Amino acid sequence: MVTVPKRRKVGNLLALAVLSALAQRPMHPYEIATALRAWGKDQDMEFKWGSFYTVIGNLDKHHLIEAVESLREGRRPERTVYRITDAGRAELVDWARELVSTPMAEHPRFRAGLSVLAALHPDEATRLLRQRLDLLEAAIRQDRETLDAHLREIPRLFLVESEYDLAMRDAEVAWLRALLAELTSGSYPGLGAWRAFHETGEMPAELTELAEKTHTPKASPDTPPTNTAEASTDSTG
Repeated sequence: MVTVPKRRKVGNLLALAVLSALAQRPMHPYEIATALRAWGKDQDMEFKWGSFYTVIGNLDKHHLIEAVESLREGRRPERTVYRITDAGRAELVDWARELVSTPMAEHPRFRAGLSVLAALHPDEATRLLRQRLDLLEAAIRQDRETLDAHLREIPRLFLVESEYDLAMRDAEVAWLRALLAELTSGSYPGLGAWRAFHETGEMPAELTELAEKTHTPKASPDTPPTNTAEASTDSTG
């Protein structure tokens, strides 16, 4: 079952990265940013560096980190050193438990592309999917070589996310190969209607019927009935 993430005082994933850095030792913001980049955390999580100092401020505001001293080196601006608090450590552990144990709704860009695959001619779709497959296989070879090299120097525990990335790419490659086999052999269901639509410009009857079914709103217990008058007013601006 996919669930909604827990609401947190500072929900930006960058906050999780900052807490993980400060769990190692106290640091000032520049040190934290340098460490996160060196550890590749910006590749592990999607976050925006532009909000870095806002996140630091919010973590401090909610007492998840605290200032311990200010340092000045030469003519450089004064830098505040932060350390993680007990509340911050508890948040770090709780957040890690949630991310590891609970599936969350995610929206990869490839999935978005697949959702509109019908907009492409099947021959073009096949060509582009094969191109993606070639690029993935090349990336997998390179990443596996890199991982093997790192494993000779770094404990596996600190590379487990890289193993996960490779496993997910291997799974995608297997799925792509199977899909391409169906498209190439002509056994993919509905392939003829898909091709006919692009070559004649006319929507086949079976696709028209399907489109009407899938675009008909379905009532659900969580969705209140639409007020016709309000809908009419909204549609006119």
